[in-house]
Amino acid sequence: SGKKNRRLLLHSDSPRMSSTAGAGEHSSSSRPGKEREEGADDSNRKVDDEGDLSLELYGAEAGWVEARTSCPHLPAMPAASADELARVPAPDSQCSRCHHPSENWLCLICKDVLCSRFINKHMLYHYQETGHCIALSFSDLSVWCFACDSYLDAQSILELRPVYEVAHLLKFGERPPFRSLEVLDLSSGQNGGSSSSS
Repeated sequence: SGKKNRRLLLHSDSPRMSSTAGAGEHSSSSRPGKEREEGADDSNRKVDDEGDLSLELYGAEAGWVEARTSCPHLPAMPAASADELARVPAPDSQCSRCHHPSENWLCLICKDVLCSRFINKHMLYHYQETGHCIALSFSDLSVWCFACDSYLDAQSILELRPVYEVAHLLKFGERPPFRSLEVLDLSSGQNGGSSSSS
């Protein structure tokens, strides 16, 4: 009926996820590949027999990508004390460098707010200058590790839960709907949802 079934190009480390709907679910309001678009080209696009543009899926047939459930860079984050959590700014905060009002990320190490690659790349430059590699998107509350080049699952990584909860409260006025650790253990085959191993 004239409507073609299109699939999005999703690299396993780059689609935007909606943390409010649960980690691992693709946000329909965000552009895929948001934090990895630099130097991207259309080489992965294919035109099907009917001339319609379709895009290959990489590890995401169901429209989502697995976020990492562990990250070796988490010890760089300060402990989630009451004082530290009080430093989390409002989700509508402007970029501290260019003052752009949207597409901003919160550095989870120093709490600086900087714009995304789609604006002036200040969060990327911050990572390159400081090595601060873990950031939370104020757009969809996803968490990205620049060093791992991957999204992190704030639902299963215990170190991320406090700051994610504060950001969710500030953005939506309510606590996030965390999945229980027992459900996470059964679905992922991991024990305790621990984010680090020795």
